Amino acid sequence: MPPSRHDVPGLAARALALRAIEGVLSQDEPLEDAFEGAALEPRDLALARMIAGVAMRRYGTIGTILDSLLAKGMPRKSGPLEAILVTAAAQILFLDVPDHAAVDLAVRLARADDRAQAFSGLANAVLRKISATKEERLAALPPETDTPSWLLERWRRHYGEAAVLAIVGAHRHEPSLDLTMKKDAAGWAERLGGRLLPTGSVRIAHNGPVRTLEGYEEGAWWVQDAAAALPARLLGDVSGLRVADLCAAPGGKTAQLAASGASVTAVDRSDARLARLRENLKRLDLSANVVAADVLSWQAEPFDAILLDAPCSATGTIRRHPDVAWSKSAHDIGAMADLQRRMLGRMAGLLKPGGVMVYCTCSLEAEEGEEQIARFLEKNDRFRLEKVDAAEIGGVEGAITPEGTLRTLPSLLPDADPAIAGMDGFFAARLRYLG
Repeated sequence: MPPSRHDVPGLAARALALRAIEGVLSQDEPLEDAFEGAALEPRDLALARMIAGVAMRRYGTIGTILDSLLAKGMPRKSGPLEAILVTAAAQILFLDVPDHAAVDLAVRLARADDRAQAFSGLANAVLRKISATKEERLAALPPETDTPSWLLERWRRHYGEAAVLAIVGAHRHEPSLDLTMKKDAAGWAERLGGRLLPTGSVRIAHNGPVRTLEGYEEGAWWVQDAAAALPARLLGDVSGLRVADLCAAPGGKTAQLAASGASVTAVDRSDARLARLRENLKRLDLSANVVAADVLSWQAEPFDAILLDAPCSATGTIRRHPDVAWSKSAHDIGAMADLQRRMLGRMAGLLKPGGVMVYCTCSLEAEEGEEQIARFLEKNDRFRLEKVDAAEIGGVEGAITPEGTLRTLPSLLPDADPAIAGMDGFFAARLRYLG
């Protein structure tokens, strides 16, 4: 009887990474879905996440190399063979894993699948070839290889070649962990051995479970990328104000607003995501009125302020979620832009005259940011754009557009150590409702 996955060291972790990669490649499932509830030891779970993350972050390079070695292309009806090869190639090319172990475990996974087992010999030959020639193959491929061509073309048109090179370079590195503190950010940065960023977030180098960090159980902080923490700050002093956080889950911005003294109504259409929001608020000892509703049809008394974190293509989060680059399409951007337009159209009925609204998306696409707001203002003369001042976001260089909106890029907050550099790509605009 062949050994089970739990008997062969490292095989269970590779099997989980394989399922995650296969979910992205064949079903456009988010990479993280495969890890929810996974019954693995913490060490194996961390290894699986690392393998899958690197495989997606460098999928363009891996795919190009595999294409060069498969003269007839990926065999048809070979089941998870592509994901097996991608997972193993990621280890050989980019991780500190013995090449022979990566090859052996990949062959075992191929032999264990009815569809892929006929190609186990091919997998062995291809992966050994990669191992023998990896240095020269990597040296021949530019950083742009790891970004789909359709995204490169869009970003070149909007940002220019130099900015695109900086963005794709930032995407190649696994990001650090950013935390938003309820109070005493400087003190917590020192206690956690991290760095207080000019934006107010605390950045630490940590790859393990966040529950093990000091301050988690007592609710001193929550995980939130430095860029994601900026839009709520643009509402200014919200103490005592009624504020609606629309499309609120998983709740980082709700927590910011509640911690700042606002009376927050958090709205999201997903019950499952709202359950996570409630759990986060409970841990943080913060309160909000949580509502499960569709923003497009939700009715409520007008608010003093609104934060609309609209659904989007999420291309600004590729450094944290590298599968986004390979699971999205231009069609997704158009569909999201239409939804955003309709959501913005609802804001006049939810905001008091004189109230302020911040619209934001975690997207690098102009249709979901600059163009969306320009079109909205053309058709809604009761709203006025209020420019963002650099001092409001810690003076991050290059984050304010000429029009006065916020536009962060993955290449901002540079550092000599890429592991602690960068931030997500976000767009945010502040609008005043004249009534």
